[in-house]
Amino acid sequence: MMSPEQNEEITLTGTGQPAGKLLRRYWQPVALLDELEQQRPVVPLKVMGEDLVLFRDQSGGLGLVGRYCPHRGADLCYGRLEHGGLRCVFHGWLFDKTGQCMEQPAEPEDSQMYKRIKTSGYPVVQKNGIVFAYMGSGKPPGFPGFDCFSAPNEYTFAFKGLIESNWLQALEVGIDPAHASFLHRYLEDEDTAKAYGKQFRDRVGDSDIPMTQLLREYPRPEIIVERTDYGLRIITLRHLENGKTHVRITNQVFPTAITIPMSNEMTITQWHVPIDDHNCYWYAIFTSFGKEVDKTLMRDQRLALYQLPDYVPNKNKRNNYGYDPNEQDTRTYTGMGLDINVHDQWAVESMGSIQDRSKEHLAKSDKAIVQYRKILRTAIAQVTEGSDRDLPLTGQQQTLSAVKGPIAIDTIAAKEEWQTAWRDSDAQRRAACAWDASLGDE
Repeated sequence: MMSPEQNEEITLTGTGQPAGKLLRRYWQPVALLDELEQQRPVVPLKVMGEDLVLFRDQSGGLGLVGRYCPHRGADLCYGRLEHGGLRCVFHGWLFDKTGQCMEQPAEPEDSQMYKRIKTSGYPVVQKNGIVFAYMGSGKPPGFPGFDCFSAPNEYTFAFKGLIESNWLQALEVGIDPAHASFLHRYLEDEDTAKAYGKQFRDRVGDSDIPMTQLLREYPRPEIIVERTDYGLRIITLRHLENGKTHVRITNQVFPTAITIPMSNEMTITQWHVPIDDHNCYWYAIFTSFGKEVDKTLMRDQRLALYQLPDYVPNKNKRNNYGYDPNEQDTRTYTGMGLDINVHDQWAVESMGSIQDRSKEHLAKSDKAIVQYRKILRTAIAQVTEGSDRDLPLTGQQQTLSAVKGPIAIDTIAAKEEWQTAWRDSDAQRRAACAWDASLGDE
């Protein structure tokens, strides 16, 4: 349990808030590149409580600036894309990709006032289908040499979805290995041959046991949490009756991401980015170590479940997440369908938009959450004191390029061999990979 003041310290991300200052020290996903694929590539955004507008200029460059014109507050989302920038249609003020005013055409010809006018503007980069922004002060950090960034575009797929809750509880469900045996329990197992692009439908390693059966039959995992240079490695062991052990390696990538196995061939790196203190988006890059990703199939699968342009799940709190008591009796533990994102969404939204952690009682299976909160609070304290020195993943590009992986995999091995088996399985997967995935998180 924690006090309301401690809870606010780690959850609120507005400008000036302790957690907000920390998250602004990192590149954060702010949009999918798909959102700019329209006749007029201008997209309104809200990130960590800030109203912004993302645009692509005529030369293909991206800009991310404050949404409201600093002249009289008109909405720049309706601006004209002209001369490498965005021009307010109220009085014609032109802003470049950094937010600097370049022209004030209604002012006297000799006016130099425009040089003193600047709205907020943030650097942005594209990484395998996602636009990342750095919203902090000073020089941005580099990007780690993670698989999701190193893989060619053809081997990745990006998507996002809205969650109507605070970012932290959305993240914490992803570092909770025990919940999968319950929240994502299927009472019958699907044909894995028809399960491309879906979590927990694969068979485990070289075994014949479906992941859904394994999670259902072994609900009390042994959980080991290790500190790493990128955050946490979470090792989840389910000791089987035949003397073997299922090993699942997942990761918390500081501060807002997880990297988890999706199948034998594919991993997911997923960020949880605050829209404001009560809503967030998850952004994911799916990375294949096997064949090129079938982007059309994966996009169609997900577009059938979400409403654009805001990526609102079709199943949500306004329709009780599609809850069906008959299904709960016969097919799924939740009665909310087969999409595990809906299960997670219900779990974190049902806590309230900001969980009241003064009433929670953490248990032994929550050890990854306990460790993550320690890292988070330590990092917040450092930033509050004005220091970035020991923050994970805040170095420059040359340093961060050496941070690889992180390994995320499922495998089954003899109980006494689990400590080496997961690395061996990952090495075999990388050796067979069509792109250069030779290094894990060594």
